[in-house]
Amino acid sequence: MITAEQHEKLRGWFAGRLPDDLFESLGEVTVDREEITVIGRIPEPRLAESASDAEREAAVGSRIQEFRERTRDARVAVAREAEHRFGKKVSWGVECGGERALFTHVAAPVMTRLRQPQRQVLDTLIAAGVARSRSDALAWCVRLVERNADDWLTELRDSLEHVQRVRAQGPDAPGPIAEDAGPEDTPTDG
Repeated sequence: MITAEQHEKLRGWFAGRLPDDLFESLGEVTVDREEITVIGRIPEPRLAESASDAEREAAVGSRIQEFRERTRDARVAVAREAEHRFGKKVSWGVECGGERALFTHVAAPVMTRLRQPQRQVLDTLIAAGVARSRSDALAWCVRLVERNADDWLTELRDSLEHVQRVRAQGPDAPGPIAEDAGPEDTPTDG
């Protein structure tokens, strides 16, 4: 996990590095151990006010696809530079007309040990047709927790940032050497 300041610097790097005409605005930049995800907003297609929901949905889908193809080279160039600089893969997505589409993203394997009651939960999801495998069932559970525990997870992330700030101020933190150290502070050969 990174601190709020590190996240702001990362977001600032992308805001400064992205071509001005790439996105209407930079929506969000998220980061974890493996990946940086950049989501930008693109303009909605202009349609008649009488356009049906189906027409709007098709137009937004086409706009997203057109953007993806047209901007591929520019996004790849920025991603290469960012991957070299930050040591993480860069994934891209857009928001358009209330829709969010991810073009690429990392599906990182996660190893875990579960006791029988937890395995039975996963097996029940498989038997019910909710998931195809234990891995798929576990991913479904994580998405469910993510959706329903957003406030709790936000509070937990804020607490972790506080812990990192306190650690950074601890005795091992780099800092100025006291100039008024007296003789009792000077090591002896005794």
